Amino acid sequence: MLNKYARAFFTRVLTPFAAFLIRRGVSPDTVTLIGTAGVVAGALVFYPMGEFFWGTVVITLFVFSDLVDGNMARQLGRSSRWGAFLDSTLDRVADGAVFGGFALWYAGGGDDIALCAVSIFCLASGQVVSYTKARGESIGLPVAVNGLVERAERLVISLVAAGLAGLHAFGVPGIQYLLPVALWIVAVGSLVTLIQRVVTVRRESAEAEAAEAAEAQEARGSEAAK
Repeated sequence: MLNKYARAFFTRVLTPFAAFLIRRGVSPDTVTLIGTAGVVAGALVFYPMGEFFWGTVVITLFVFSDLVDGNMARQLGRSSRWGAFLDSTLDRVADGAVFGGFALWYAGGGDDIALCAVSIFCLASGQVVSYTKARGESIGLPVAVNGLVERAERLVISLVAAGLAGLHAFGVPGIQYLLPVALWIVAVGSLVTLIQRVVTVRRESAEAEAAEAAEAQEARGSEAAK
């Protein structure tokens, strides 16, 4: 849901910035690489230390590169299979770094093995949710389903909760509990989304195979009639 509406809004907002980078000779691939490096650094440097507010600020500054690089490619007329592959691959790296940073915090200073496990589950399930769609599409299926918690929802819920939880260091009481709640929401939502996609692929696969069988039978009938 957020992928549909938020992406369209921020694409319009970031178009002038994308045009500025093009005039400066920056390539879309460079933006993709720098953006991913910034997200990874923000997540794996700040989060394991419990610096959720500043970590989220850094990540947020770089996460919009995911929209800027595609915008630049469209303005340049250079949309390519390589660009799409690089962008999708590095998205998985960035997502892994964010939830990996949470896991490192709870395995260390956060001292909560259950939340460490939940963070790892969020990391793994997010990767598998993306894989199910990519794999389904690779075998010719549309995978026509809007999952409950897709990548945009996972990031927004997690980063907003982390940023707000970081305000505890500035004296805001009780707000640190937002992050654990958000991680549980993302974990459950990711599981539901995974089930939705698996069920959809199973249904579409059965429909495709039934259609192929009907076509084959019709072809055999036509041959026999001759």
